[in-house]
Amino acid sequence: MIEVGTVLAEKIYFIDRALLKAYADASGDQNPIHQNEEFALSVGLPNVIAHGMLTMALAGKYVTDWAGGSANVREFSARFIKPVIVPADQQVDLTVVATVSEVDGNCIKLDITATSAGIKVLGMAKAVVIR
Repeated sequence: MIEVGTVLAEKIYFIDRALLKAYADASGDQNPIHQNEEFALSVGLPNVIAHGMLTMALAGKYVTDWAGGSANVREFSARFIKPVIVPADQQVDLTVVATVSEVDGNCIKLDITATSAGIKVLGMAKAVVIR
């Protein structure tokens, strides 16, 4: 039974430079901060970072999968608060979990937490699903 306070199963997505390249090609976002370490460092970043929209998309996939499809997701929002840092030749985690904050019939509100390397990367992440 789904009730307020229920914690949904955690999901870990893995992000590496190959995924960043594939996302850049698919989205058209070829900003060098997402692919070129030298450039990323030159603008004050700690390393190459994942696209914010990739991070949000993976959190959205978590919600959509739990909801049983995108048709059941009524709202989804988040703020980018920290970058997902992706060093060369490494996979980094994007760990997503949600807690039920409200239940009104079959309408369920979720508070979502997304972290990478233990650091919260999305803020005010919320979703409303029908289930």
